[in-house]
Amino acid sequence: MSKPKSQPIFDERDFPVSVARLAIMQGLGVEIEELKGKPIIAVASSQTDMNPGHMHLRGLAERVKEGVHAAGGIPFEFNVPAPCDGFTEGNEGMRFVLPQRELIADMVETYVRSMLFDGIVLIASCDKIIPGMIMAAARLDLPTIMLTGGPGAFAIRFSPRSTGSIFHKDYPDLLDKLATATCATCGSCELMGTANTMQCLAEAMGLTIPGSANVPAYFSDKLLFARRAGKRVVDMVEEGLSARKILGEKSMENALMVDLAIGGSTNSALHLPAIAHELGLRLPLSRFNDFNRRIPTLCSIAPNGPHGTQDLYRAGGVPAVMKMFADDLHLDCTNVMGQSLADVVEAAEVRDGEVIRERDNPYFPEGGTVALFGNLAPEGAVVKQSAVADEMQRFSGPARVFESEADCLAALREGSLNEGEVAVIRNEGPKGGPGMPETLAVTMGLELHGFARVALITDGRFSGATSGPCIGHVSPEAAVGGPIAALRDGDEISIDIPGRLLEVRLGEEEIASRLAEREPPHRDVAPGFMRRYVKLVSSAARGAVLE
Repeated sequence: MSKPKSQPIFDERDFPVSVARLAIMQGLGVEIEELKGKPIIAVASSQTDMNPGHMHLRGLAERVKEGVHAAGGIPFEFNVPAPCDGFTEGNEGMRFVLPQRELIADMVETYVRSMLFDGIVLIASCDKIIPGMIMAAARLDLPTIMLTGGPGAFAIRFSPRSTGSIFHKDYPDLLDKLATATCATCGSCELMGTANTMQCLAEAMGLTIPGSANVPAYFSDKLLFARRAGKRVVDMVEEGLSARKILGEKSMENALMVDLAIGGSTNSALHLPAIAHELGLRLPLSRFNDFNRRIPTLCSIAPNGPHGTQDLYRAGGVPAVMKMFADDLHLDCTNVMGQSLADVVEAAEVRDGEVIRERDNPYFPEGGTVALFGNLAPEGAVVKQSAVADEMQRFSGPARVFESEADCLAALREGSLNEGEVAVIRNEGPKGGPGMPETLAVTMGLELHGFARVALITDGRFSGATSGPCIGHVSPEAAVGGPIAALRDGDEISIDIPGRLLEVRLGEEEIASRLAEREPPHRDVAPGFMRRYVKLVSSAARGAVLE
Protein backbone atom coordinates (compact mmCIF):
# COMPACT_ATOMS: atom_id res chain seq x y z
CA MET A 1 0.00 0.00 0.00
CA SER A 2 1.01 3.62 -0.47
CA LYS A 3 3.26 5.18 2.21
CA PRO A 4 4.13 8.56 0.67
CA LYS A 5 5.39 10.20 3.88
CA SER A 6 6.24 7.38 6.28
CA GLN A 7 8.45 5.29 3.98
CA PRO A 8 11.68 7.07 5.05
CA ILE A 9 11.16 5.76 8.60
CA PHE A 10 11.94 2.29 7.28
CA ASP A 11 14.68 3.30 4.85
CA GLU A 12 17.85 1.45 5.80
CA ARG A 13 20.23 3.64 3.79
CA ASP A 14 21.04 5.66 6.92
CA PHE A 15 22.21 2.57 8.87
CA PRO A 16 22.86 2.30 11.82
CA VAL A 17 20.37 4.98 12.92
CA SER A 18 17.66 3.11 11.01
CA VAL A 19 18.16 0.20 13.39
CA ALA A 20 17.71 2.54 16.37
CA ARG A 21 14.40 3.79 14.93
CA LEU A 22 13.07 0.29 14.53
CA ALA A 23 14.30 -0.68 18.00
CA ILE A 24 12.24 2.15 19.47
CA MET A 25 9.21 1.20 17.42
CA GLN A 26 9.40 -2.34 18.80
CA GLY A 27 8.15 -0.85 22.05
CA LEU A 28 4.84 -0.03 20.42
CA GLY A 29 3.82 -3.64 20.31
CA VAL A 30 3.13 -3.36 16.58
CA GLU A 31 4.45 -5.76 13.95
CA ILE A 32 7.35 -3.95 12.30
CA GLU A 33 6.84 -5.78 9.01
CA GLU A 34 3.22 -4.64 9.03
CA LEU A 35 4.31 -1.04 9.66
CA LYS A 36 6.69 -1.28 6.71
CA GLY A 37 3.88 -2.10 4.34
CA LYS A 38 0.91 -0.04 5.52
CA PRO A 39 0.15 3.71 5.64
CA ILE A 40 0.52 5.30 9.07
CA ILE A 41 -2.45 7.48 10.03
CA ALA A 42 -2.51 10.19 12.68
CA VAL A 43 -5.68 10.46 14.75
CA ALA A 44 -5.59 13.97 16.21
CA SER A 45 -8.19 14.27 18.96
CA SER A 46 -9.11 17.04 21.38
CA GLN A 47 -10.59 14.66 23.94
CA THR A 48 -10.66 16.16 27.42
CA ASP A 49 -12.44 15.43 30.68
CA MET A 50 -12.89 19.17 31.27
CA ASN A 51 -15.71 20.01 28.88
CA PRO A 52 -18.84 18.23 27.62
CA GLY A 53 -18.12 19.09 24.01
CA HIS A 54 -15.05 16.85 24.03
CA MET A 55 -15.58 14.38 26.86
CA HIS A 56 -16.83 11.68 24.46
CA LEU A 57 -14.15 11.92 21.80
CA ARG A 58 -12.05 9.04 23.14
CA GLY A 59 -14.80 6.64 22.08
CA LEU A 60 -14.97 8.23 18.63
CA ALA A 61 -11.19 7.98 18.27
CA GLU A 62 -11.37 4.25 19.03
CA ARG A 63 -13.95 3.79 16.26
CA VAL A 64 -11.78 5.82 13.87
CA LYS A 65 -8.84 3.55 14.65
CA GLU A 66 -11.00 0.48 14.04
CA GLY A 67 -11.81 1.90 10.61
CA VAL A 68 -8.16 2.60 9.81
CA HIS A 69 -7.23 -0.98 10.72
CA ALA A 70 -10.13 -2.37 8.69
CA ALA A 71 -8.97 -0.48 5.59
CA GLY A 72 -5.37 -1.61 5.93
CA GLY A 73 -3.72 1.30 7.75
CA ILE A 74 -2.02 1.64 11.13
CA PRO A 75 -3.45 4.42 13.37
CA PHE A 76 -1.71 6.34 16.15
CA GLU A 77 -3.62 8.81 18.31
CA PHE A 78 -2.39 12.04 19.84
CA ASN A 79 -4.20 14.88 21.59
CA VAL A 80 -4.37 18.65 21.65
CA PRO A 81 -5.96 21.01 24.21
CA ALA A 82 -9.69 21.78 24.10
CA PRO A 83 -10.26 25.22 25.66
CA CYS A 84 -13.88 26.07 26.45
CA ASP A 85 -15.13 29.65 26.26
CA GLY A 86 -17.95 28.81 28.67
CA PHE A 87 -15.57 27.89 31.49
CA THR A 88 -13.53 31.05 31.00
CA GLU A 89 -16.32 33.64 30.63
CA GLY A 90 -15.85 36.54 33.02
CA ASN A 91 -12.39 35.53 34.24
CA GLU A 92 -8.76 35.86 33.23
CA GLY A 93 -8.80 32.52 31.45
CA MET A 94 -10.77 34.00 28.55
CA ARG A 95 -7.68 35.87 27.36
CA PHE A 96 -5.97 32.56 26.62
CA VAL A 97 -8.71 30.88 24.58
CA LEU A 98 -8.45 32.40 21.07
CA PRO A 99 -4.61 32.31 21.19
CA GLN A 100 -4.81 28.54 21.67
CA ARG A 101 -6.16 28.26 18.13
CA GLU A 102 -2.65 29.15 16.90
CA LEU A 103 -1.04 26.71 19.33
CA ILE A 104 -3.37 23.90 18.24
CA ALA A 105 -2.54 24.58 14.59
CA ASP A 106 1.17 24.57 15.43
CA MET A 107 0.94 21.40 17.53
CA VAL A 108 -0.87 19.39 14.88
CA GLU A 109 1.39 20.65 12.12
CA THR A 110 4.71 20.12 13.89
CA TYR A 111 3.84 16.75 15.40
CA VAL A 112 2.58 15.35 12.10
CA ARG A 113 5.60 16.69 10.22
CA SER A 114 8.00 15.25 12.80
CA MET A 115 6.45 11.77 12.86
CA LEU A 116 5.98 11.43 9.07
CA PHE A 117 2.33 10.38 9.04
CA ASP A 118 0.71 9.55 5.70
CA GLY A 119 -2.76 10.89 6.54
CA ILE A 120 -4.78 12.47 9.35
CA VAL A 121 -8.19 12.19 10.93
CA LEU A 122 -9.05 15.32 12.92
CA ILE A 123 -11.57 14.92 15.77
CA ALA A 124 -12.94 17.98 17.56
CA SER A 125 -16.19 19.67 18.54
CA CYS A 126 -15.69 23.25 19.60
CA ASP A 127 -14.78 26.81 18.83
CA LYS A 128 -11.03 27.25 18.46
CA ILE A 129 -10.07 23.62 18.01
CA ILE A 130 -11.83 22.95 14.70
CA PRO A 131 -10.37 26.00 12.89
CA GLY A 132 -6.96 25.37 14.46
CA MET A 133 -6.94 21.82 13.15
CA ILE A 134 -8.10 22.91 9.69
CA MET A 135 -5.36 25.55 9.62
CA ALA A 136 -2.84 22.76 10.27
CA ALA A 137 -4.42 20.63 7.54
CA ALA A 138 -3.99 23.49 5.08
CA ARG A 139 -0.30 23.72 5.93
CA LEU A 140 0.36 19.98 5.77
CA ASP A 141 -1.62 19.18 2.62
CA LEU A 142 -1.95 15.50 3.52
CA PRO A 143 -4.98 13.25 3.01
CA THR A 144 -7.19 14.64 5.78
CA ILE A 145 -10.70 14.02 7.03
CA MET A 146 -12.53 15.85 9.82
CA LEU A 147 -14.84 14.08 12.26
CA THR A 148 -16.92 16.53 14.28
CA GLY A 149 -17.98 15.56 17.79
CA GLY A 150 -21.55 16.70 17.12
CA PRO A 151 -23.99 18.82 19.13
CA GLY A 152 -25.33 17.88 22.53
CA ALA A 153 -28.75 18.59 24.02
CA PHE A 154 -29.79 21.34 26.40
CA ALA A 155 -31.72 20.41 29.53
CA ILE A 156 -34.85 22.20 28.30
CA ARG A 157 -35.28 19.33 25.81
CA PHE A 158 -36.18 17.07 28.73
CA SER A 159 -38.33 19.50 30.69
CA PRO A 160 -42.11 19.00 30.96
CA ARG A 161 -42.41 22.76 30.34
CA SER A 162 -40.54 22.62 27.02
CA THR A 163 -42.38 24.31 24.17
CA GLY A 164 -40.08 22.74 21.60
CA SER A 165 -37.89 25.86 21.59
CA ILE A 166 -34.37 26.00 23.00
CA PHE A 167 -34.22 29.83 22.85
CA HIS A 168 -34.12 31.50 26.26
CA LYS A 169 -36.31 34.40 25.14
CA ASP A 170 -39.21 31.97 24.67
CA TYR A 171 -39.34 31.18 28.40
CA PRO A 172 -40.39 33.75 31.04
CA ASP A 173 -39.38 31.57 34.01
CA LEU A 174 -35.75 31.97 35.12
CA LEU A 175 -35.26 28.24 35.74
CA ASP A 176 -36.49 27.48 32.25
CA LYS A 177 -34.13 30.12 30.85
CA LEU A 178 -31.25 28.43 32.67
CA ALA A 179 -32.33 25.08 31.20
CA THR A 180 -31.88 26.55 27.70
CA ALA A 181 -28.17 26.96 28.47
CA THR A 182 -27.56 23.87 30.60
CA CYS A 183 -25.71 21.05 28.87
CA ALA A 184 -27.57 17.81 29.55
CA THR A 185 -25.42 15.50 27.42
CA CYS A 186 -21.99 15.28 25.86
CA GLY A 187 -21.48 17.32 22.72
CA SER A 188 -21.16 20.99 21.84
CA CYS A 189 -23.67 23.54 23.15
CA GLU A 190 -26.80 23.03 21.07
CA LEU A 191 -27.33 26.55 19.73
CA MET A 192 -25.68 27.97 16.61
CA GLY A 193 -22.69 29.25 18.53
CA THR A 194 -19.17 29.09 17.21
CA ALA A 195 -18.78 25.36 17.93
CA ASN A 196 -21.70 24.24 15.79
CA THR A 197 -21.00 26.94 13.22
CA MET A 198 -17.51 25.56 12.66
CA GLN A 199 -18.79 21.97 12.55
CA CYS A 200 -21.18 23.03 9.78
CA LEU A 201 -18.48 24.95 7.93
CA ALA A 202 -16.06 22.01 8.05
CA GLU A 203 -18.70 20.05 6.13
CA ALA A 204 -19.37 22.97 3.78
CA MET A 205 -15.64 23.03 2.93
CA GLY A 206 -15.78 19.35 2.02
CA LEU A 207 -13.63 18.08 4.89
CA THR A 208 -16.23 15.80 6.49
CA ILE A 209 -18.23 12.86 5.20
CA PRO A 210 -21.42 14.47 3.85
CA GLY A 211 -24.25 14.55 6.35
CA SER A 212 -22.02 13.82 9.35
CA ALA A 213 -21.33 17.22 10.91
CA ASN A 214 -24.65 17.69 12.72
CA VAL A 215 -25.17 14.12 13.94
CA PRO A 216 -25.79 14.49 17.71
CA ALA A 217 -22.85 13.51 19.88
CA TYR A 218 -24.77 10.76 21.67
CA PHE A 219 -26.43 9.27 18.56
CA SER A 220 -25.20 5.88 17.34
CA ASP A 221 -24.72 7.19 13.80
CA LYS A 222 -21.81 9.27 15.12
CA LEU A 223 -19.97 6.02 15.88
CA LEU A 224 -20.68 4.74 12.38
CA PHE A 225 -19.37 7.93 10.80
CA ALA A 226 -16.25 7.67 12.98
CA ARG A 227 -15.46 4.21 11.64
CA ARG A 228 -16.18 5.31 8.08
CA ALA A 229 -13.82 8.26 8.51
CA GLY A 230 -11.02 5.92 9.57
CA LYS A 231 -11.61 3.67 6.58
CA ARG A 232 -11.94 6.54 4.15
CA VAL A 233 -8.69 8.29 5.08
CA VAL A 234 -6.71 5.16 4.10
CA ASP A 235 -8.40 5.24 0.71
CA MET A 236 -7.55 8.94 0.41
CA VAL A 237 -3.86 8.11 0.93
CA GLU A 238 -4.07 5.58 -1.92
CA GLU A 239 -5.86 8.11 -4.13
CA GLY A 240 -3.53 11.00 -3.26
CA LEU A 241 -6.57 13.11 -2.27
CA SER A 242 -4.96 15.72 -0.04
CA ALA A 243 -6.36 18.68 1.88
CA ARG A 244 -5.49 21.35 -0.68
CA LYS A 245 -7.32 19.43 -3.41
CA ILE A 246 -10.43 20.04 -1.27
CA LEU A 247 -9.65 23.40 0.33
CA GLY A 248 -9.31 26.46 -1.89
CA GLU A 249 -10.90 29.76 -2.79
CA LYS A 250 -14.11 28.15 -4.02
CA SER A 251 -14.57 25.90 -0.99
CA MET A 252 -13.91 28.88 1.32
CA GLU A 253 -16.61 30.86 -0.47
CA ASN A 254 -18.97 27.90 -0.12
CA ALA A 255 -18.28 27.87 3.62
CA LEU A 256 -18.87 31.62 3.86
CA MET A 257 -22.23 31.28 2.09
CA VAL A 258 -23.31 28.41 4.36
CA ASP A 259 -22.29 30.49 7.37
CA LEU A 260 -24.61 33.26 6.21
CA ALA A 261 -27.47 30.86 5.50
CA ILE A 262 -27.35 29.15 8.90
CA GLY A 263 -26.98 32.41 10.85
CA GLY A 264 -23.54 31.37 12.04
CA SER A 265 -21.45 32.87 14.81
CA THR A 266 -19.63 36.15 14.19
CA ASN A 267 -16.46 34.29 15.20
CA SER A 268 -16.50 32.78 11.71
CA ALA A 269 -15.26 36.23 10.63
CA LEU A 270 -12.08 35.37 12.55
CA HIS A 271 -11.73 31.72 11.63
CA LEU A 272 -12.51 31.73 7.90
CA PRO A 273 -9.93 34.48 7.16
CA ALA A 274 -7.40 32.58 9.30
CA ILE A 275 -7.93 29.35 7.34
CA ALA A 276 -7.74 31.30 4.07
CA HIS A 277 -4.45 32.82 5.26
CA GLU A 278 -2.97 29.31 5.63
CA LEU A 279 -4.03 28.58 2.05
CA GLY A 280 -2.25 31.69 0.79
CA LEU A 281 -5.59 33.44 0.19
CA ARG A 282 -7.18 36.65 1.46
CA LEU A 283 -10.71 36.68 2.81
CA PRO A 284 -11.32 40.27 3.94
CA LEU A 285 -14.41 41.20 5.93
CA SER A 286 -15.80 42.89 2.84
CA ARG A 287 -16.33 39.41 1.34
CA PHE A 288 -19.11 38.83 3.86
CA ASN A 289 -20.89 41.86 2.41
CA ASP A 290 -20.30 40.60 -1.12
CA PHE A 291 -22.51 37.62 -0.28
CA ASN A 292 -24.84 38.58 2.56
CA ARG A 293 -27.30 40.50 0.39
CA ARG A 294 -27.52 37.48 -1.91
CA ILE A 295 -27.73 34.63 0.62
CA PRO A 296 -30.64 34.89 3.10
CA THR A 297 -30.71 33.40 6.60
CA LEU A 298 -32.60 30.16 6.02
CA CYS A 299 -32.33 28.62 9.50
CA SER A 300 -34.04 29.85 12.66
CA ILE A 301 -31.56 28.26 15.06
CA ALA A 302 -30.92 29.94 18.42
CA PRO A 303 -29.93 32.71 18.96
CA ASN A 304 -31.73 33.53 15.69
CA GLY A 305 -34.85 31.56 16.57
CA PRO A 306 -36.32 28.61 18.48
CA HIS A 307 -34.54 25.63 16.95
CA GLY A 308 -31.34 23.82 17.87
CA THR A 309 -28.67 22.13 15.81
CA GLN A 310 -30.27 18.76 16.55
CA ASP A 311 -33.28 20.10 14.68
CA LEU A 312 -30.96 21.00 11.81
CA TYR A 313 -29.73 17.39 11.70
CA ARG A 314 -33.31 16.11 11.76
CA ALA A 315 -34.20 18.49 8.92
CA GLY A 316 -31.45 17.24 6.63
CA GLY A 317 -28.27 18.90 7.89
CA VAL A 318 -25.77 20.98 5.94
CA PRO A 319 -26.44 19.28 2.56
CA ALA A 320 -30.13 20.22 2.82
CA VAL A 321 -29.24 23.85 3.61
CA MET A 322 -26.97 23.98 0.57
CA LYS A 323 -29.71 22.53 -1.62
CA MET A 324 -31.80 25.66 -0.95
CA PHE A 325 -29.27 27.95 -2.66
CA ALA A 326 -27.36 25.49 -4.83
CA ASP A 327 -27.23 27.87 -7.79
CA ASP A 328 -24.96 30.21 -5.81
CA LEU A 329 -22.50 27.52 -4.74
CA HIS A 330 -19.37 26.27 -6.47
CA LEU A 331 -20.78 22.84 -7.23
CA ASP A 332 -17.56 21.60 -8.81
CA CYS A 333 -15.79 21.52 -5.44
CA THR A 334 -14.61 18.09 -4.23
CA ASN A 335 -15.12 16.57 -0.78
CA VAL A 336 -13.26 13.88 1.16
CA MET A 337 -15.32 11.18 -0.51
CA GLY A 338 -14.09 12.32 -3.91
CA GLN A 339 -17.61 13.49 -4.76
CA SER A 340 -18.52 16.82 -6.29
CA LEU A 341 -20.71 19.16 -4.28
CA ALA A 342 -23.24 18.84 -7.09
CA ASP A 343 -23.64 15.14 -6.23
CA VAL A 344 -24.09 15.90 -2.53
CA VAL A 345 -26.72 18.57 -3.16
CA GLU A 346 -28.57 16.37 -5.63
CA ALA A 347 -28.93 13.63 -3.00
CA ALA A 348 -29.92 16.01 -0.18
CA GLU A 349 -33.47 16.28 1.15
CA VAL A 350 -35.10 18.99 3.26
CA ARG A 351 -37.18 17.11 5.83
CA ASP A 352 -38.51 20.07 7.85
CA GLY A 353 -39.31 23.32 6.07
CA GLU A 354 -39.63 25.25 9.32
CA VAL A 355 -36.04 24.51 10.35
CA ILE A 356 -34.58 24.93 6.84
CA ARG A 357 -36.75 27.39 4.97
CA GLU A 358 -37.25 27.91 1.28
CA ARG A 359 -35.17 30.66 -0.27
CA ASP A 360 -38.27 32.75 -1.02
CA ASN A 361 -39.46 32.39 2.60
CA PRO A 362 -36.30 32.93 4.66
CA TYR A 363 -36.08 33.52 8.37
CA PHE A 364 -34.22 36.75 7.61
CA PRO A 365 -33.94 38.27 4.12
CA GLU A 366 -30.15 38.60 4.24
CA GLY A 367 -27.23 36.54 5.51
CA GLY A 368 -26.57 36.53 9.23
CA THR A 369 -23.11 38.11 9.55
CA VAL A 370 -22.53 41.66 8.33
CA ALA A 371 -19.35 43.75 8.17
CA LEU A 372 -19.67 47.41 9.07
CA PHE A 373 -17.22 50.08 7.91
CA GLY A 374 -16.79 53.78 8.60
CA ASN A 375 -14.59 56.24 10.42
CA LEU A 376 -14.95 54.21 13.63
CA ALA A 377 -13.96 50.93 11.95
CA PRO A 378 -11.85 51.61 8.84
CA GLU A 379 -10.83 47.92 8.60
CA GLY A 380 -14.29 46.72 9.57
CA ALA A 381 -16.40 45.39 12.43
CA VAL A 382 -18.92 42.54 12.55
CA VAL A 383 -22.47 42.03 13.80
CA LYS A 384 -24.97 39.19 13.56
CA GLN A 385 -27.82 41.14 11.98
CA SER A 386 -30.19 38.17 12.04
CA ALA A 387 -30.20 38.38 15.86
CA VAL A 388 -30.90 42.15 15.99
CA ALA A 389 -34.44 43.46 16.43
CA ASP A 390 -35.86 45.48 13.53
CA GLU A 391 -36.05 48.68 15.57
CA MET A 392 -32.32 48.46 16.41
CA GLN A 393 -31.06 47.89 12.86
CA ARG A 394 -30.45 51.63 12.71
CA PHE A 395 -29.51 53.35 15.94
CA SER A 396 -27.75 56.49 17.14
CA GLY A 397 -26.79 57.46 20.64
CA PRO A 398 -24.14 59.00 22.88
CA ALA A 399 -21.07 56.91 23.65
CA ARG A 400 -20.48 55.57 27.13
CA VAL A 401 -16.83 54.58 27.05
CA PHE A 402 -15.27 51.84 29.17
CA GLU A 403 -11.58 50.93 29.16
CA SER A 404 -12.32 47.26 29.83
CA GLU A 405 -15.11 44.71 30.09
CA ALA A 406 -14.75 44.82 33.89
CA ASP A 407 -15.50 48.55 33.92
CA CYS A 408 -18.68 48.03 31.91
CA LEU A 409 -19.82 45.22 34.20
CA ALA A 410 -19.27 47.52 37.18
CA ALA A 411 -21.49 50.17 35.57
CA LEU A 412 -24.20 47.55 35.07
CA ARG A 413 -24.03 46.51 38.70
CA GLU A 414 -24.19 50.15 39.83
CA GLY A 415 -27.12 50.90 37.54
CA SER A 416 -25.35 53.83 35.90
CA LEU A 417 -25.83 52.73 32.27
CA ASN A 418 -28.82 54.34 30.57
CA GLU A 419 -31.23 53.46 27.79
CA GLY A 420 -30.31 55.12 24.50
CA GLU A 421 -26.55 54.95 25.10
CA VAL A 422 -23.92 53.12 23.08
CA ALA A 423 -21.67 51.19 25.44
CA VAL A 424 -18.12 51.12 24.08
CA ILE A 425 -15.67 48.57 25.48
CA ARG A 426 -12.13 49.03 24.21
CA ASN A 427 -8.67 47.57 24.88
CA GLU A 428 -10.07 44.03 24.43
CA GLY A 429 -8.69 43.27 20.95
CA PRO A 430 -6.07 40.65 19.99
CA LYS A 431 -3.19 42.81 21.22
CA GLY A 432 -4.97 44.95 23.79
CA GLY A 433 -6.95 42.24 25.59
CA PRO A 434 -4.65 40.54 25.10
CA GLY A 435 -6.20 37.56 23.33
CA MET A 436 -9.48 39.19 22.18
CA PRO A 437 -11.72 37.91 24.99
CA GLU A 438 -15.45 37.45 24.59
CA THR A 439 -17.72 39.93 26.32
CA LEU A 440 -20.67 37.58 26.85
CA ALA A 441 -20.93 38.63 30.48
CA VAL A 442 -21.85 42.16 29.38
CA THR A 443 -24.41 41.05 26.81
CA MET A 444 -26.03 38.79 29.41
CA GLY A 445 -26.01 41.64 31.91
CA LEU A 446 -27.72 44.02 29.49
CA GLU A 447 -30.46 41.48 28.88
CA LEU A 448 -30.98 40.61 32.54
CA HIS A 449 -31.26 44.30 33.39
CA GLY A 450 -33.99 44.65 30.78
CA PHE A 451 -32.24 47.11 28.46
CA ALA A 452 -34.01 47.33 25.10
CA ARG A 453 -32.25 50.32 23.53
CA VAL A 454 -28.57 49.98 24.40
CA ALA A 455 -26.06 49.09 21.69
CA LEU A 456 -22.66 47.59 22.42
CA ILE A 457 -19.44 48.18 20.47
CA THR A 458 -16.07 46.58 21.21
CA ASP A 459 -12.71 45.73 19.70
CA GLY A 460 -13.11 42.39 21.48
CA ARG A 461 -15.42 39.64 20.33
CA PHE A 462 -18.73 38.03 21.27
CA SER A 463 -19.98 34.57 21.93
CA GLY A 464 -21.86 32.88 19.13
CA ALA A 465 -24.78 32.88 21.58
CA THR A 466 -24.98 36.68 21.57
CA SER A 467 -28.06 38.44 20.26
CA GLY A 468 -28.95 42.10 19.93
CA PRO A 469 -27.09 45.12 18.53
CA CYS A 470 -23.65 43.90 19.60
CA ILE A 471 -20.85 44.97 17.27
CA GLY A 472 -17.45 43.37 17.71
CA HIS A 473 -14.03 43.02 16.09
CA VAL A 474 -13.79 46.82 15.64
CA SER A 475 -10.56 47.26 13.70
CA PRO A 476 -8.02 48.70 14.04
CA GLU A 477 -8.25 48.04 17.78
CA ALA A 478 -7.56 50.61 20.47
CA ALA A 479 -4.17 49.13 21.40
CA VAL A 480 -2.73 50.01 17.97
CA GLY A 481 -4.32 53.46 17.81
CA GLY A 482 -7.59 52.64 16.07
CA PRO A 483 -10.29 55.34 16.08
CA ILE A 484 -12.13 53.54 18.89
CA ALA A 485 -9.29 54.75 21.14
CA ALA A 486 -10.29 58.36 20.43
CA LEU A 487 -13.86 58.08 21.69
CA ARG A 488 -15.07 60.03 24.71
CA ASP A 489 -18.29 59.92 26.67
CA GLY A 490 -21.04 61.72 24.82
CA ASP A 491 -19.65 61.35 21.29
CA GLU A 492 -22.55 60.62 18.96
CA ILE A 493 -22.25 57.16 17.38
CA SER A 494 -24.32 56.07 14.41
CA ILE A 495 -25.01 52.41 13.61
CA ASP A 496 -26.59 51.57 10.27
CA ILE A 497 -26.63 47.80 9.75
CA PRO A 498 -28.59 47.88 6.45
CA GLY A 499 -26.18 50.55 5.22
CA ARG A 500 -23.12 48.62 6.57
CA LEU A 501 -21.93 51.74 8.42
CA LEU A 502 -20.38 52.40 11.84
CA GLU A 503 -19.44 56.02 12.41
CA VAL A 504 -18.78 58.60 15.07
CA ARG A 505 -19.68 62.22 14.42
CA LEU A 506 -16.12 63.50 14.62
CA GLY A 507 -13.88 64.93 11.93
CA GLU A 508 -10.62 63.29 10.90
CA GLU A 509 -8.55 66.07 12.47
CA GLU A 510 -10.33 65.73 15.83
CA ILE A 511 -9.83 61.95 15.84
CA ALA A 512 -6.13 62.36 14.99
CA SER A 513 -5.67 65.02 17.66
CA ARG A 514 -7.24 62.87 20.34
CA LEU A 515 -5.21 59.82 19.35
CA ALA A 516 -2.00 61.87 19.53
CA GLU A 517 -2.84 62.86 23.12
CA ARG A 518 -3.98 59.43 24.29
CA GLU A 519 -1.85 57.20 26.48
CA PRO A 520 -2.99 53.58 26.26
CA PRO A 521 -3.71 51.99 29.65
CA HIS A 522 -1.08 49.58 30.92
CA ARG A 523 -2.19 45.98 31.06
CA ASP A 524 -0.02 43.22 32.46
CA VAL A 525 0.69 40.36 30.09
CA ALA A 526 1.49 36.99 31.58
CA PRO A 527 5.05 35.83 30.85
CA GLY A 528 5.43 33.10 28.27
CA PHE A 529 3.40 32.53 25.13
CA MET A 530 1.10 35.55 25.48
CA ARG A 531 3.99 38.00 25.26
CA ARG A 532 5.02 36.44 21.96
CA TYR A 533 1.39 36.42 20.84
CA VAL A 534 0.96 40.15 21.48
CA LYS A 535 4.04 40.92 19.38
CA LEU A 536 2.97 38.80 16.41
CA VAL A 537 -0.84 38.79 16.26
CA SER A 538 -2.53 40.60 13.38
CA SER A 539 -5.73 42.62 13.27
CA ALA A 540 -9.03 40.87 13.91
CA ALA A 541 -9.98 41.98 10.40
CA ARG A 542 -7.30 39.61 9.08
CA GLY A 543 -8.32 36.74 11.33
CA ALA A 544 -6.03 37.50 14.31
CA VAL A 545 -3.36 35.22 12.85
CA LEU A 546 0.29 35.28 13.86
CA GLU A 547 2.41 37.06 11.28
